[in-house]
Amino acid sequence: MTGPLVVVGDALLDVDLVGSASRLTPDAPVPVVEDVSRRERPGGAALAAVLAAAATTREVVLIAPLDSDEGADRLRALLDGRVRLVPIPATGGTAVKQRIRVGDHSVARLDSGAPVATLGPLPDEAASVLRSAAAVLVADYGRGTTAAADVREALAAARGPVVWDPHPRGADPVRGVRLVTPNAAEAARLVPAVDGDGLAAVGARAEALIGHWGVGAVAVTMGSRGALLSYGSGAPMVVPAVPVSGGDSCGAGDSFAAAAALALADGAVTGEAVAAGVAVASAFVAGGGASAWDVDRPEPNVVAEPGAEGVIARVRAAGGTVVATGGCFDLLHPGHVATLRAARGLGDCLVVCINSDDSVRRLKGPSRPLVTAPDRARVLEALEFVDAVVVFDEDTPSAVLERLRPDVWAKGGDYAGADLPEAAVLRTWGGQAVVLPYLDGHSTTALVERSRV
Repeated sequence: MTGPLVVVGDALLDVDLVGSASRLTPDAPVPVVEDVSRRERPGGAALAAVLAAAATTREVVLIAPLDSDEGADRLRALLDGRVRLVPIPATGGTAVKQRIRVGDHSVARLDSGAPVATLGPLPDEAASVLRSAAAVLVADYGRGTTAAADVREALAAARGPVVWDPHPRGADPVRGVRLVTPNAAEAARLVPAVDGDGLAAVGARAEALIGHWGVGAVAVTMGSRGALLSYGSGAPMVVPAVPVSGGDSCGAGDSFAAAAALALADGAVTGEAVAAGVAVASAFVAGGGASAWDVDRPEPNVVAEPGAEGVIARVRAAGGTVVATGGCFDLLHPGHVATLRAARGLGDCLVVCINSDDSVRRLKGPSRPLVTAPDRARVLEALEFVDAVVVFDEDTPSAVLERLRPDVWAKGGDYAGADLPEAAVLRTWGGQAVVLPYLDGHSTTALVERSRV
């Protein structure tokens, strides 16, 4: 569908005050934060809008109440050139959230600005944009925007599908919206009668919320467990998250909702939109979260290298051995499985380095790969003896090995007696290249040839 993605909701100014701490104050057991730097970014609906704009060529329009104070001026400057802003006149001050952080950890948050903005009438431009929207994302931060009658009326009349990211202090979604995306804690507060945090409990809450709100579907986001999508009857769909080590989860919900709304704008069905949201949110957290909002993100469906580095760091901290192996793994077959299992037995973790699609084409010819890199990575990560997957674009894994620096590089026995080209790279940091027994009679090329007979 043509038309913009329109984000409606509460725009905040987020500020990170980042410093270092090496001592406590003498009068209380709290850290002294020194050498503080200030980093500003859009928050709330404004963050959702800029994240969406960075991921699409489609126009993104933000409709939000804005006052005329200094915070609003700084927020406008951050949005300039990224999204088209349609402000709603408001009073009460710009909401500002300041996180005091030491390295990657928050130690306190200071909030200022009126908790509820006083809205003026909805501008004609805002109503017109909503009528032409390919999809609408409502980013409710409990500041009163979604409770205004004229805003709700315009949302009900929106032409495209509506994704509603709710807030505990916000208004109920407009009846009939396509998808509502509470997180697990919000769903638990909204449906206190259901106990537990297992999938059965999450599914029961989602089903109850669909009936209560009168909406098409509810996707409950569950952090590292992914998201559960319910249509109110039948078995819910669960979309697992890509494993991520570390990262800043602040803004992950905005990232999820923005990606889901964009997918619906491009014609995806609801399940596809939720899957896209989970993949993008995982990449968002792995890439630094809201703290790195203006940095280019990795492709959402490719397993991110920070996950592999996190695995390696944990193993090294415990004094363990890091093993890596590599290949195209175009069609996973018993020979691959035997080699991978044997490689994992050489140490305390196994990182699999796989060729990107372009790299496979250069090595195997234009008809390969048969399976895309994201799908090859997913299959490999599903194996219990694979701890992480890294996709590389070069013809050999030498560059990625130099970054990861495994203790052992293992290849299948079809290389027996050969001088592995990676061996010289491993030797530069004291690593060892080895060859493992090969399960004869199995290869992707042979499988492809047999399939043609």
